[in-house]
Amino acid sequence: MEQVKVSLNESDIPRQWYNLAADLPTPLLPPLGPDGKPVSPDMLAPVFPMNLIEQEVSSKKWIDIPEEILNILYRWRPTPLRRAIYLEKHLGTPAHIYYKDESVSPPGSHKPNTAVAQAWYNKQFGIKKLTTETGAGQWGSALAFACKLIGLECKVFMVRISFDQKPGRKLMMQVWGANCVPSPSTETNAGRSVLKEIPNTPGSLGIAISEAIEEAVTDKTGKTRYSLGSVLNHVLLHQTIIGLEAKKQLKSIGEKLPDVVIGCAGGGSNFAGLSFPFVADKINGAKIKIMPVEPTACPTMTRAPFVYDFGDTACTTPLLAMHSLGHAFIPPPIHAGGLRYHGMAPLVCQAIVERLLEPKAYHQKKCYEAALTWARTEGPICAPETSHAIAAVIDEATKAKEEGKEKVILFNYSGHGLMDLSGYDAYLSGKLTDYELPDEEMKKYLKDLENLPKAEMRKTCKW
Repeated sequence: MEQVKVSLNESDIPRQWYNLAADLPTPLLPPLGPDGKPVSPDMLAPVFPMNLIEQEVSSKKWIDIPEEILNILYRWRPTPLRRAIYLEKHLGTPAHIYYKDESVSPPGSHKPNTAVAQAWYNKQFGIKKLTTETGAGQWGSALAFACKLIGLECKVFMVRISFDQKPGRKLMMQVWGANCVPSPSTETNAGRSVLKEIPNTPGSLGIAISEAIEEAVTDKTGKTRYSLGSVLNHVLLHQTIIGLEAKKQLKSIGEKLPDVVIGCAGGGSNFAGLSFPFVADKINGAKIKIMPVEPTACPTMTRAPFVYDFGDTACTTPLLAMHSLGHAFIPPPIHAGGLRYHGMAPLVCQAIVERLLEPKAYHQKKCYEAALTWARTEGPICAPETSHAIAAVIDEATKAKEEGKEKVILFNYSGHGLMDLSGYDAYLSGKLTDYELPDEEMKKYLKDLENLPKAEMRKTCKW
């Protein structure tokens, strides 16, 4: 019998996070303020606590994980590395398919890896309340969970279409004591402004971010901060525990470095968490294909330009150098709500510019087809977001079969889909449709960026 599960002892949990920013051949372009000048750390202080700002701008390669954070992560970490031998047999592929099972966390996804860290650092800084946004609800659930354990109040602005499609996620947040409201809401100026212009809008992560930031910075007590579930450097940093564990697990069974590393990508956190430790290997000469996967309905990495843009619709964040569809972009209401963000993490984008990564986009019907294949071979029901990674895995495993090569394929099983069954219902009943963003639609949103600073594509051309 092939080994299906690879476990680590708790004593083997990584005790440091890996910071890709320290290894990139060309450094990130700096965040800019409204005047086009680089943002200083103190300018971020109304939004984030200084201890997290220090991580955001850090150039250290390794950052210690506090023991108090590890003591909470032990509730589910280290997570198992599993081999998908049943999918391998179904496909008839010589590839070895491994996946890091992040669905075993209490909220059911990778998101608590940074939610716990962010809540802990905020508590250390004297903060009493966190506000945030959430798309499909995985991040909101994770932050609600973390805040309850650590003793903070939590308020979540959930993208309206997901709020309506996924009531179970709202209930999860309420079980952990959080206040969850649909976005855009009537509780903020940003929300009221959008509703006045587009009363029936499905909402977007950009709008929800604007609302959450507004609520944080307008608290006159100064005891509220904003927490982001993806995109920023410190968020991706906390997620690298995933890839660091995976490296140890592959080594423990005598497996070579993966030939292919895959993760779905909306803002970039679960993809980065698995892949960045392997990006470091690629920078140092390893031949690894590293693939972030996104929906064709929101093709940030595969079609959008590399630009300076705001992270939210109301233009309250600093300007970030990233691939972006435009901060006003409102994606169609596909079921993979966690992949409906207009931009992408600057660290992921710079790695794409360097050609260290090979992004790919898939239609949602192909992804649900892959999800059903997965469920009917391996057993688990995956999140709609995760199905994008599985679609790419099946393609790569099929390619290995055609080439007759025994490749090692590693992907991040970023979350289960037990709270997302409405999407499966829509697919099985034939109600799902594919959507590919038209060029004219994309150009319409990108016009808003014409007067913003230009982002220089700096690269070494080594890859």
